[in-house]
Amino acid sequence: MRVVVTRAAHQAEELAGPLRELGAEVILVPVIGIAPPADPGPLREAAARADEYDWIIFTSANAIRVFAAELTQSAAECKARVATVGAATRDAAGQHGFAVALTPEHYVAEALVEAFAGEDLNGRRILIPSAAVTRDVAAAELRKRGARVDVVEAYRNVVPAEAAERAGSVFREPYPQWVTFASSSAVDNLVRLIGPEPLRPVKIATIGPVTSDTVRKHGLRETAQASVHTVEGIVEAIREAAEPGEGNRR
Repeated sequence: MRVVVTRAAHQAEELAGPLRELGAEVILVPVIGIAPPADPGPLREAAARADEYDWIIFTSANAIRVFAAELTQSAAECKARVATVGAATRDAAGQHGFAVALTPEHYVAEALVEAFAGEDLNGRRILIPSAAVTRDVAAAELRKRGARVDVVEAYRNVVPAEAAERAGSVFREPYPQWVTFASSSAVDNLVRLIGPEPLRPVKIATIGPVTSDTVRKHGLRETAQASVHTVEGIVEAIREAAEPGEGNRR
């Protein structure tokens, strides 16, 4: 079975490895690259004042990696309580030394807001280091509950220079059986590069409902959606949805 992985190059193996172990031929088409923030000042200032926040919310492993590098102390010494969205982000936080106090069951920002239901947020200071372009659901809802929320740009999602040529060479006859998306940005970038039509003959697997919504926004439809919103969940969703003998077809 030929499966396309669209994750950033430094994260692709986390998904590609398990797919190969199941016998898939993995095709790497990174449509996301990670670049520094346009202005690193706000991130550095927030990192220097990390202890002044009641909560720091991480929604991606990339945000954790970049923020941890800017801290003037070790992550373990940070006094702010840490919340993460998704098991993979929680694991990344732990690897960088953060003690995670809150992780919602589902990998969506709305679930994070619900997880704060028992917290009195009135006047609480919350920091969200995030990508330059991101959904503002969590920040907006937390502000409605009285929190003082700072959202700082930790990194930018960019399109790798070679992505258009690479994608064009892959999404044509003979088409791969599957393409995987672990974020809405990956969907948007690939469609921007080649348009939706070359994706119609290919089965689409997504990490969760937000990414699936983005797929539908482009007039496409996901074949499989991870029930556990992790890259492992994507692998399991493909395994369950794959037809017998599918990998033998070209």
